Amino acid sequence: MMRKRLILISAVLGIALMGGVLLLRFFGKHSREMAGTPAKKGMYQCSMHPTIVSDKPGICPICQMRLERVEETAASAAKDIQTQVDSQGSKILFYRHPMNPKVTSGVPAKDEMGMAYIPVYEHEEEASPREGLSVEGRTSLTLSNERQQLIGVTTAKAVRKNLNIEIRTVGKVAYDPELYNAITEYKEALRSREKLKDSLYPEARERAEALVQASALKLRLQGLGEEDQIQEVSKNSFDLTSLLLPGKNVWVYAQVYEYEVDLVQPGQMVTVTVPAIPGKVFRGKIMAVDPVLNAATRSIRVRAEIATPQERLRPEMFVHVVINIPLGSRLAIPERAVLDAGDTQVVFIKKGAGEFEPRPVRLGREAEGYYEVQSGLKEGEEVVTSANFLIDSESRFRAALETFSKKGAASSERSHHH
Repeated sequence: MMRKRLILISAVLGIALMGGVLLLRFFGKHSREMAGTPAKKGMYQCSMHPTIVSDKPGICPICQMRLERVEETAASAAKDIQTQVDSQGSKILFYRHPMNPKVTSGVPAKDEMGMAYIPVYEHEEEASPREGLSVEGRTSLTLSNERQQLIGVTTAKAVRKNLNIEIRTVGKVAYDPELYNAITEYKEALRSREKLKDSLYPEARERAEALVQASALKLRLQGLGEEDQIQEVSKNSFDLTSLLLPGKNVWVYAQVYEYEVDLVQPGQMVTVTVPAIPGKVFRGKIMAVDPVLNAATRSIRVRAEIATPQERLRPEMFVHVVINIPLGSRLAIPERAVLDAGDTQVVFIKKGAGEFEPRPVRLGREAEGYYEVQSGLKEGEEVVTSANFLIDSESRFRAALETFSKKGAASSERSHHH
């Protein structure tokens, strides 16, 4: 009986010893494998401020959002995947999210909208220029023709165009007793001066002249700022009753906002439509622009003389007004090519060999779907008009990595000297 117990105990101890040896071998091999595989070096970036990059998790100092993990470079992402080749024989390093370049995959995938991830080719990463930033926070980059087709890049040339601006506003048919009285007084002052021009009394001539000057000043305050405008409305052919009653020619008063005032000048053509008379278009021209801004509305009153042969426009009628303003020939680009970066407007220039360069531009007026270019572009240069947001995101990401790498190199150099 004792011998059987000894044999049983010996067998259990032997099994336990053998199991321990196997476990030690397994964990030792696993540890060696883990030790031989370096941890993939990650980087962290703020999704709202791409220039904030760190080599460890943290919080963005600007918006206090948690930094998101991204790959250090496209090359480091390629080390963890098997090199793939497309139908043309080009090596694919990895695949990138179509809307967020920071999200990558080692195998073909689709995003939450069902869009396929975009392949990044080996020659794209090698050809990316790293010679500095042409716009702060952005850098140039190179994309293959296949990549451009996948993300839908289109371009347009900066060309000279005859641009026209339409200012659309509202107004009303004039009912203006004050202007009627001012014009009447001015006409009477002119007649008095004419009668007294040969008077033997200098005081009478001086009073007549002073009366003309005072009435002319009153007209200027009413909006007739130029001498020829005053002379125009003071002619006997001008029907003053149109300021009070319907007539064959009426004045329309329209409000133009402060930022558009410099565009409006006497003599420009206007069209008027009236909700009370649908389908009918009235035409005329601007006669005067008020010299004083309305502080409450930040607008200026524009006076236009409109022909109404059938006397269908009545005083105080509500109207819609369109002022047509020709800007002439200007260098222009499509408005969709412009990225607003706050205090700077940026476009991406397409150069040879698939290179895209960010460029700051100074823009003028917007007209007919185009921006007037005042500086930053030359005639004939190509600008990106679609997929520029994707290109801009990639440009900012690469610029942030480049800046971070330079800071890291400088820090290492200082540590080495110390």
